Amino acid sequence: MTELHLTLDGAPMSARPGQTVGAALSDAGITSWRTTRMGGRPRGLFCGIGVCFDCLITADGVPNQRACLIPARAGMALETGHAGAGLAGDSWAEMEGGSAPAAGSGDS
Repeated sequence: MTELHLTLDGAPMSARPGQTVGAALSDAGITSWRTTRMGGRPRGLFCGIGVCFDCLITADGVPNQRACLIPARAGMALETGHAGAGLAGDSWAEMEGGSAPAAGSGDS
């Protein structure tokens, strides 16, 4: 199967045809690519169907796009807003020192 080549904050990454940007990021082991405004908590895919806004990303210069809805395209430039964000292997345990916040904590 043909691979699509795109970039995340200038770093090369790949996707499969038909994948969303969110799926491609998840496949690459990237679990978060933005943070909340107030608490700086990591965010990535949550609902996966375009209902929430946790997976917002800048795609080809257009900000606030839902990664779970945007089809990955060859040559696409994705930006998190901060270089080095969402490196493979990051997780709540590593970033928050143990566990995810309780549901309804209000930090979104």
